[in-house]
Amino acid sequence: MSDGCFWLSDEQFSKLQPLLPTNTRGKPRVDDRRVISGIIHVLKSGGRWIDAPDVYGPRKTLYNRFVRWS
Repeated sequence: MSDGCFWLSDEQFSKLQPLLPTNTRGKPRVDDRRVISGIIHVLKSGGRWIDAPDVYGPRKTLYNRFVRWS
């Protein structure tokens, strides 16, 4: 994975995984671990959503999930 980016460890993600939705309809979900890592990266860096690195997936997805989950 990319240097300078935040990634959840296996242990951290295993604690969050049971809390995530599993029965979604429509388009397949973007990888939850990648999206949560991206959200944390943006919050820790204090940057804008649009400036999130590409490795975290679509920036609009990061923002939409953050707003929906908060």
